[in-house]
Amino acid sequence: MKNRQLALGVAILAAGSLTGGILGPRLDAAADRSNDRLKTFSQILGIIQEQYVEEVSPEVAIEGAIDGMLKTLDPHTHYLNTAEYQDMMEEQHGSFSGLGIVISKPTLDKPLTVIAPIEGTPAYRAGIRPGDVISQIEGVDTLDISVDQALKKLRGPKGTQVNITVVRPGEEDVLHFTITRDDIPTRSVQYAFMIRPEVGFIRVSNFTQTTDRELEEKLQVLKNAGMNRLILDLRGNPGGLLEQAVRMADKFLSRGQIVVYTRGRTKGSDQEYTASGAGTHIDFPVVVLVNKYSASASEIVAGALQDHDRALIVGKTTWGKGLVQTVYPLSHRSALALTTAHYYTPSGRLIQRDYQSLEDYFYLSKEEDEEVPSEHEIRKTDSGRVVYGGGGITPDILVDSLKLDKFLRQLENEQVFFGFAVQFNLRHKDLDRTFTVDDSTLNDFKKYLTQRKIEFTDEDLKDHEAYIRGSIRKEVFSARWGNEEGFRVFADIDPQIQKALEGFPQAQQLAHLTGDTTTSDSAKEP
Repeated sequence: MKNRQLALGVAILAAGSLTGGILGPRLDAAADRSNDRLKTFSQILGIIQEQYVEEVSPEVAIEGAIDGMLKTLDPHTHYLNTAEYQDMMEEQHGSFSGLGIVISKPTLDKPLTVIAPIEGTPAYRAGIRPGDVISQIEGVDTLDISVDQALKKLRGPKGTQVNITVVRPGEEDVLHFTITRDDIPTRSVQYAFMIRPEVGFIRVSNFTQTTDRELEEKLQVLKNAGMNRLILDLRGNPGGLLEQAVRMADKFLSRGQIVVYTRGRTKGSDQEYTASGAGTHIDFPVVVLVNKYSASASEIVAGALQDHDRALIVGKTTWGKGLVQTVYPLSHRSALALTTAHYYTPSGRLIQRDYQSLEDYFYLSKEEDEEVPSEHEIRKTDSGRVVYGGGGITPDILVDSLKLDKFLRQLENEQVFFGFAVQFNLRHKDLDRTFTVDDSTLNDFKKYLTQRKIEFTDEDLKDHEAYIRGSIRKEVFSARWGNEEGFRVFADIDPQIQKALEGFPQAQQLAHLTGDTTTSDSAKEP
């Protein structure tokens, strides 16, 4: 670390000497002030280590000081310790080594439960099932450990083995598995299916190094199945690699159209990214679904397709994360993710929203019922449609997600629908995909609520009947045929997906507006 700091200091002083007699003295003075502060910091650290009432790890103290320094900058500049940096690299590369199961543990006093094995992984091949309770890992009870702690125990180098003990609903004896770890793909394209005749649906969960390849494969599969309209679901997608966002937008744009551009303070931070002309899907209408948890790369794609009138945007205003981070590897296999520029959409909209209040930024976000952006800059799309800047992407059609009251939140938080579906499938092993939730199933569900000691009234069930029926069907399908099948049947009661399906006539009109129009430099503002 000291060598890196020394090299950086030498580089700065050398640059200053080339600019004449003004910059050099200023840099010398700045360096002197920094050295004074570093000396003070070292003194404080030394006093803490010698005199504090309890022993303090210098690593913990220094990392705390680093975090405090970075919090004075912006919400997205942060220090990555060894574990965090490794997790980020695995996510961006699209794979890690482990068993391949999705696990859940709502609270520490709840059992470690398998939500689903990932198809084709070691856990799937070993016969792990949804609803299995992992009671022990390597002979150690799991009741008092968190999901993160469990994942660390389950993951490991490819080819190594892990022993787990499983309690399975409907089985009297506990089950013991010895499973060999393998590379587990972290799929970027979560779901892809035909949601209606001629209408494809693709849900992308993040942007990793495999996103472009996965998306192209799924688009081709759906086109072969008759797709000539597409719903691209970016809801809850927190972003990822800029390069992959550009490649996604490129699939739907014409050569030369700007996807996004960046502006920063340092050399090389001003960049412009344009469509290559290799777009293979520029001839059919597209609807993009977003919500307030769509951020960064998701906003780049939504903003580019909206500004070029290439897609209809449906849902809620996005998060507003338009700060570009550059990751600098450090010593001890750690890293610094430092904000170095801002993102702008083709029309010149700044994606980043205000973060003066971190409480508002992280915890309150935007109001769910926000309909028209207030005090936001106005921009124009290629065809002259009004769009809003100043933070996030405002949809063309604003639609709320499903609203959950206290009763439904309790059912979701305690995984009541999932637990009922596991037991229901055990009693009904001859179900097929024509299954619907009839009154008999609802009565079974009422008995299950009583068994789980969930307080409810007949009015609760009546008021939320559509949601309850849809959620039961979703979890039954997920447990029996996989999460994609569960998501597909739940789409019938998802108001944002239903509005997207209704929006294709408008999306078709936008598709007719697009051509080889490119956005000129004059449309951009820093």
